[in-house]
Amino acid sequence: MTAVYLTVLALLGGAAAMTLYRLVRGPTMLDRAVALDVLTAVVMCGIGAGATALGEYSALPVLLVLSLLGFVGSVSLARFFSGRAR
Repeated sequence: MTAVYLTVLALLGGAAAMTLYRLVRGPTMLDRAVALDVLTAVVMCGIGAGATALGEYSALPVLLVLSLLGFVGSVSLARFFSGRAR
């Protein structure tokens, strides 16, 4: 493992920790939904970085499924929150 890969993992770990904090402490449900989307993106970046560092690209279908789940989840939450009155 190179220093670049370890640096990327450290930064992604920090991003995941901050996102988990927002997911737990978020004052509104919309904050938690956005944090969940960000956490999905961070996990996808970690999987992509791992696949690149190891040269094993069999995890790419997992990235495709995660991206589709993130998109469908975001759209459904946006539609749910747009119909609610404040």
